[in-house]
Amino acid sequence: MSVDVQTFGCRLNTYESQVMRAHAEAAGLSRTVVINTCAVTAEAERQARQAIRRAHRQAPDSTIIVTGCAAQIDPAAWAALPGVTRVLGNQEKLTPEAWRASAPLMVADIQRARATAPHLVADFNGRSRAFLEVQQGCDHRCTFCIIPFGRGPSRSVPMGEIASRCRALVEAGYREIVLTGVDLTSYGPDLPGAPTLGQMVRRLLNAVPDLPRLRLSSLDPHEIDADLWCLLESEPRLMPHLHLSLQAGSDLILKRMKRRHTVAEARAVIARARAARPGIAIGADLIAGFPTESEELFQHTLAFVRETEIPLLHVFPYSERPGTPAARMPQVPRALRRDRAAKLRAAAAAHAAAYCRVQLGTTRAVLTETENGGHTEHFLPARFVTPHSPGQIRVGRVIAASDGHLLLEAV
Repeated sequence: MSVDVQTFGCRLNTYESQVMRAHAEAAGLSRTVVINTCAVTAEAERQARQAIRRAHRQAPDSTIIVTGCAAQIDPAAWAALPGVTRVLGNQEKLTPEAWRASAPLMVADIQRARATAPHLVADFNGRSRAFLEVQQGCDHRCTFCIIPFGRGPSRSVPMGEIASRCRALVEAGYREIVLTGVDLTSYGPDLPGAPTLGQMVRRLLNAVPDLPRLRLSSLDPHEIDADLWCLLESEPRLMPHLHLSLQAGSDLILKRMKRRHTVAEARAVIARARAARPGIAIGADLIAGFPTESEELFQHTLAFVRETEIPLLHVFPYSERPGTPAARMPQVPRALRRDRAAKLRAAAAAHAAAYCRVQLGTTRAVLTETENGGHTEHFLPARFVTPHSPGQIRVGRVIAASDGHLLLEAV
């Protein structure tokens, strides 16, 4: 074992894990396990602690370095776990100096300086899709979320730096790039001229004409700007896939979450996206069992899911985060949270199956991630009848659809 990086949480963590791997290897570290934690849910933290215990049990003489949002928020608690050698904050983990063998245990330090893109990642550990960090931190204070305490205020990476790094990734052979950030739609106000996310995406596509596919990570429905809507309608290289941070389908729950959109606004965003790009895949995040959620309010969310027919739904049972306002609200029993999450997932599964059946007979372009398949433009899992080399965009006709997966024959 040289450097083993284990990642929990979001796409931004996935990107930063590759940055850390490069720094650790450049520093000459060996027999090192890096645990990149997530603080979104208690389950994510439990899994990270379990990974630390397993790593220490299997290789007690290895170096264990813990970082990520959970470590940023409570570094002392993670430093106290058996086998942990060092704890790095989210800012420190992206600097080469922090990975020197002589570096001491570091406390987390949220900096308010403008974000700069960290070390260029040219190898995503066998992945065919590359991630590109364009934004860090969050200025909003949703009542359930601890992430602003782990990531700090919103900071944007300058557009020229983004284009330069995107160009390098394309030259390295990546056919699809995903723009990532903690709060992607807040991109730009801290930069000269205050560009919007849509303006940045437009300039990026113009600056890197050889990039075949660009995908966006989760978007706040309240902040999608006019340029981004125009690109969604007219730019074929921007993938027909919109993932929204919705969280609930009840106006009262959204208000208690301190979200900035209403159910009607969310419904309008989905309708506008489908009108702008017919056939677009809609994804969304939802929280089941938020504090004070009565059965009636849950039924509002379930009705919203059924009405909007969102096929790519990510459902999370609510998880208390100490220090957040929601943790002090009247709690829904955990068993009821799990039951409501299951009902939302069942509704979404039916929509996903129907959405996949619509693909039958169509021609789709698949980014091959293994010899057997990858994902379509709409981010649907797909495999070919015959093997293809990973890292390519292959066109095929959909001949079968089952369990949310497509089967294609090459054309």
